Amino acid sequence: MINTAQTLPVDNQGDISLVLAQLETILMGKREQLELSVACMLAKGHLLIEDVPGTGKTTLAQALGVSMGLKWNRVQFTSDLLPADIVGVSIFNSQTQAFDFREGPIFTSVLLADEINRAPPKAQSALLEAMEERQISVDGHTYDLPQEFFVIATQNPVEQLGAYPLPESQLDRFLVGIALGYPDPATERALMQAGDKRSLISKLKPVASAEQIEQWSADSQQTHISDSIYDYIQALLLRSREGGSGLSSRAGLSLVRLSKSIAYIDNRNHVLPDDVQRAFPALAGHRLTGRVSTGNAAAMEILNSVPSP
Repeated sequence: MINTAQTLPVDNQGDISLVLAQLETILMGKREQLELSVACMLAKGHLLIEDVPGTGKTTLAQALGVSMGLKWNRVQFTSDLLPADIVGVSIFNSQTQAFDFREGPIFTSVLLADEINRAPPKAQSALLEAMEERQISVDGHTYDLPQEFFVIATQNPVEQLGAYPLPESQLDRFLVGIALGYPDPATERALMQAGDKRSLISKLKPVASAEQIEQWSADSQQTHISDSIYDYIQALLLRSREGGSGLSSRAGLSLVRLSKSIAYIDNRNHVLPDDVQRAFPALAGHRLTGRVSTGNAAAMEILNSVPSP
């Protein structure tokens, strides 16, 4: 058991609470998803949002980029999208007799990959190196991306016309997968009375900065994890692998980072089993089944079968 009486709170809640409060003015009734989104950014991961059209996926991505004070670009993924449309292209300069590289929209801090699974795998593969190593390679040259580079991808259910399933290698690069779902009746009534929240995004002001985010990210990873929590995480990994392929060691490392970020947002300098339990479905679901919706049920089954410390 963790002795919480001897641990002290972390003095970070004021700044992060401003970010969450602003996001809640745009996306009402989704506090858990908002906290997971911010925790994903602090853990240096990438975010996958899966749901039917019209549930606020793009709105969340735009509001998060603006609130964090980061430069962001949006790419609408379509069936005819090419890798060069994302990373950029080399164009011959007749004056210098050399090729000049024109940067694509991936050269940003926050990249909104809208409806990512409407593009074929060739276009999706343009993101693989960037998401893992925060760099891209074009024509034999390597170009660095910002340290806070963060991909927020939205995808529609694969049953919809023109949607492709994401390959496993790309799913594994998304630290967190969430579904927004439909709002409860009271929230939906409030939304209808208030009007389209997307119009408010242009009025949002940054309540953080790239420097703050880097500091929060570094501080969050100093959060303490006891041996009993490490044992718990390993037990979850082993349980996921029974009967076939399960979560990788990289997924385990990601679970540690995400759990630390969740504890940090909750103003604690130690990780509780509750933090791991909040992180696990969001991290494991899309990795286990390729879908957020079906994967959450599989992740919860694993959680319920492993005793909590």
